[in-house]
Amino acid sequence: MAYKKILAITMASVMLALSACSASAPNNVEKPKMESDSIQIGLSIDSLLIERWSRERDLFVSKAQELGAEVNVQNANGAVEEQIKQIRYFIDKKMDVIVVIAIDDIALKDTIEAARREGIKVIAYDRPIRNANVDLYLSVDNEKVGELMAEYIKKDIGNEGTIIQVKGSPTDYNVQMVQDGFERVLSTTKIKVDYAEFSNGWVAENGFTVTDEYLQTGKVPDAIMCGNDNLAAHAIRALIEHRLGGKVCVVGQDADLEACQRIVEGTQYMTVYKPVEKLAIKAAERAVDMANGIPLGLKYTFNDGTYDVPYEKLKPIAVTKANMDEVITGKYHQKNEIYLNVQKK
Repeated sequence: MAYKKILAITMASVMLALSACSASAPNNVEKPKMESDSIQIGLSIDSLLIERWSRERDLFVSKAQELGAEVNVQNANGAVEEQIKQIRYFIDKKMDVIVVIAIDDIALKDTIEAARREGIKVIAYDRPIRNANVDLYLSVDNEKVGELMAEYIKKDIGNEGTIIQVKGSPTDYNVQMVQDGFERVLSTTKIKVDYAEFSNGWVAENGFTVTDEYLQTGKVPDAIMCGNDNLAAHAIRALIEHRLGGKVCVVGQDADLEACQRIVEGTQYMTVYKPVEKLAIKAAERAVDMANGIPLGLKYTFNDGTYDVPYEKLKPIAVTKANMDEVITGKYHQKNEIYLNVQKK
């Protein structure tokens, strides 16, 4: 009896030891992963080829991390199908909030609805997503952007003249809102739009193509309205090749560094500065608030085609050589960078 009891105790000890070894062996047993207690945010970006998105990504991630959130950043490289896959990936990962810089204002509808059915909050950042009933549309006042472009063209060329337009992507609804504001101001003048074309996918080289083809007809516009500063850069390249650099009023938006350089050099007349630092930081703050169930308390709504969604808009600022230092220098770009190619007088 004593022998059997000792044997039983020994065997039990061996089994416990084997069990412990098996549980700790990484090659045989996969340990379950512990879910993070941090707020999880997915950020899907249109394309990092556009200068401003890199800046805003960094600001957004930094602020979100400061607030205790983790951010998974995905770059769609301008491909809407890739962006849809990224958002579905975020849904599968059970993100608390998804922030989207939309490539196509209509194509994302079903995917965004799928995210919201899973209880995931969605922020349409900078660009609206149509008919999707997002939890927040956060942007600048895009109609005001268009108004500023038209007002400064009028300021430069007067109440009459001929202009051409190199617009942004037709799948970006902001382009339509900018156009609405632009046309509202132009309707009070005798300025005529002689030619206008969209730039699918925001392909910057279209600025050169449209401008060059127009100039080859023998006509010279009084002004060129460009959907952003990348398009303006290529429109100005065409003007320079036709010996018209600095002789035609060119306007854009985004206050890219090279645009600011062109403005102080005299080849671009104005750009529209959108306070993207505030926009990115505000988006991170709103995303964390949403994840924590804090009400937004906004007074504006935006009709996305079907739903009135909460809308937070920031004020854009027109930038010319006259107010460059006041608005941009030392705040958005550094003085030595802006004036790299010129001596400030």
